[in-house]
Amino acid sequence: MLANHILFDQGVVDAFGHVSARHDRCADRFLLSRNMAPGLVSAADIVEFTLDGEAVNAAGRRVYLERFIHGEIYRAYPQVQAIVHSHSPAIVPLTVVKNHSLRAVFHMAGFIGTDAPVFEIREEAGDATDLLIRNGQLGAALARHFENSAIVLMRGHGSTVVAQSVQQAVYRAVYAEANARCQATAEQLGDVTYLTDAECRACVDSHEAQVQRPWDMWKLQAAKNRSAQQ
Repeated sequence: MLANHILFDQGVVDAFGHVSARHDRCADRFLLSRNMAPGLVSAADIVEFTLDGEAVNAAGRRVYLERFIHGEIYRAYPQVQAIVHSHSPAIVPLTVVKNHSLRAVFHMAGFIGTDAPVFEIREEAGDATDLLIRNGQLGAALARHFENSAIVLMRGHGSTVVAQSVQQAVYRAVYAEANARCQATAEQLGDVTYLTDAECRACVDSHEAQVQRPWDMWKLQAAKNRSAQQ
């Protein structure tokens, strides 16, 4: 619930997008809210799913069409414990410009690496889809792109990040969007010095050990903003 509110408050998701967590007592299940705007999610809205995307306790409630993103990634990577899928506005342009990739430009975004992969749905399903991951086949095709990356861009759609905790997944989603904004600004100014592979790894080890710090701040900020709007 809190992850949804933080991501909305930070401008990573709007009425669309979703965050999930692997079930802490059943590795072949995951938790994801019912089909609704992330900023409105409450604890009662969380639904349990199998890795095939089948709802265990939806009780007639609508579920997300793209739940297969989550199930197939959890199936492919046992180490992944949380996932965020979003359409954050600074990242979308980088999904459609050819020969121009999302790259880490500052230390908080080392997880991006030197060349974030882009999932092209046309290679799997042709050129007449609505770009959504509507089934397990498309989910599995997307999942394969995470073999060497914590973030995958989706052409004309958005991005998905994976992590070992919900807090880390939120951190990565927020700083991926921040990095995209910084990258766009820097590239307008001139030649850019991007982080190297070694710098990216060192930054992940250093800064992502402190994800609780921004989580606590974002949680408080989201709660204050939510209260002010009620």
